[in-house]
Amino acid sequence: MTLPPNMETGLRAEEEAARFLLSEGFRLLHRNWRSGRYELDIVAERDGVLHIVEVKCRRDGGLTTPEEAMTQAKFRSLFRAAERYIALYGLDMDTQFDLVCVLYDAGSGSRLEYIPDVMTPHW
Repeated sequence: MTLPPNMETGLRAEEEAARFLLSEGFRLLHRNWRSGRYELDIVAERDGVLHIVEVKCRRDGGLTTPEEAMTQAKFRSLFRAAERYIALYGLDMDTQFDLVCVLYDAGSGSRLEYIPDVMTPHW
């Protein structure tokens, strides 16, 4: 089955993000986790902290940056999904929301930026 180009690019970005996180000492718990309407790109753990990692990708020179796609509405959605995840797995640990931005240039290269603690929840 052939995926639409934007889905293929998104999956490639998530793969790059996962490799980066592993290289930085994270333990990946889930990728593309779903429960009903809830969805999380990557759930990882490092040093006793649960990391909810949103992955955004864009073409270099696009109209918006990946950071701009991390809106308050998107964060509320991630927060609800994280609450569901934590409840479902009975976790009791500090939780942090991170962003991995992957920018693709015309020459098929990419640049990855990790932004830890991009938004702070008010549990």
